[in-house]
Amino acid sequence: MRYKMEIKINKDILLKGVSRVQGILEKRSHMPILSTVLLVTKEDKLEISATDLEIGFQNSYPAEIIKPGSITISGKKLLDITRETNSKNIYILEKENNWIYISDNKAHYNLSCLPTDEFPILTEPEGIIMIEIDSKILSEMINKTIYSITMEETSFKLSGVFMEIVNKNKEDFLRMVATDGHRLSLIDKKIPKLLEIEITQGVMIPKKGLIELNKLTLEDGNILFGLKQNNLVAKKDKALIVIRLLDTKFPDYKGVILPKKEDKENIITINKNLLLEAMRRMMIIRGDQYQGVKINIGTDYLEMVSINPDLGNVEEKIEIKYNGEPIEIGFNPKYFIDALQTMESDIIFLNIKDQTSPCLITGEQDEGFLGLIMPMRV
Repeated sequence: MRYKMEIKINKDILLKGVSRVQGILEKRSHMPILSTVLLVTKEDKLEISATDLEIGFQNSYPAEIIKPGSITISGKKLLDITRETNSKNIYILEKENNWIYISDNKAHYNLSCLPTDEFPILTEPEGIIMIEIDSKILSEMINKTIYSITMEETSFKLSGVFMEIVNKNKEDFLRMVATDGHRLSLIDKKIPKLLEIEITQGVMIPKKGLIELNKLTLEDGNILFGLKQNNLVAKKDKALIVIRLLDTKFPDYKGVILPKKEDKENIITINKNLLLEAMRRMMIIRGDQYQGVKINIGTDYLEMVSINPDLGNVEEKIEIKYNGEPIEIGFNPKYFIDALQTMESDIIFLNIKDQTSPCLITGEQDEGFLGLIMPMRV
């Protein structure tokens, strides 16, 4: 029998690599190859790749390469095998007729595989210009916008985060914005050499792609970031991710959703954690048909009342600073929770013009961020 690829790799290293791509693998695809990972030897490294045709990811990990080669294998099965072993190392051997032998010196597996030439090749677009973005800044931008992406499959125009370059006070900022029609989240950040990337008309990044991109930011350092041929490309160390952008136009949020100017007379100053905790308590009483909370705003207090005829009610008052007219208005408490739990500020500002206007949320320690929540009838 003629053997091909043969490697030995540390169990923890392999587990890290295979776990990283589980969110990309297609579980119920008409193309079985998309549920596999591609393993390719590169000198003293093992390159692990996965794709669902919309997102592609690859990274290299140290390994003992006995014989070079490449194989595909079920990503889920390789994860299960690696996770369940107590041995220090995993041995992988490619056999004939699309079979793979895997051993940890205790258990011995023989698994079928698919030909490697069926695996879609992940390539970085030629001539792409990339800039550096601090991973902490990129993570902040994703976390403060991704929660506003619509959950409705029919709302394709709102199914991602819109990214564009905006000019404010003669300075260029990278903006990310998302909305589901009931709320909006927006963040602007100064990024060096921003105008070098191809983003003149703005682009739409799918939610799944953002989740995978955000995983690159878990470790400190800079991420290389670029756009080319309807793809977003990001690199960090040996890791590469390519995300296909959504072919849709984001709605005119500036003219339709955002107010023309901030009403500085109706700003509520409030402790973020007190409001966040109170909103979570409002959620306890909330039901499928009774999702709103009524908010009464006075000179020095904000009162919340949540009523569910099937369960009961809950009410709570919070001390605030406010000089405007009294307002009675309704909101979905979950929208406040989603926004507030991403913010760094201890003290935040709520701007509500009247009972039919949206609530704008800002904070001094959340530079460039704006949350917007539309009112609802309660």
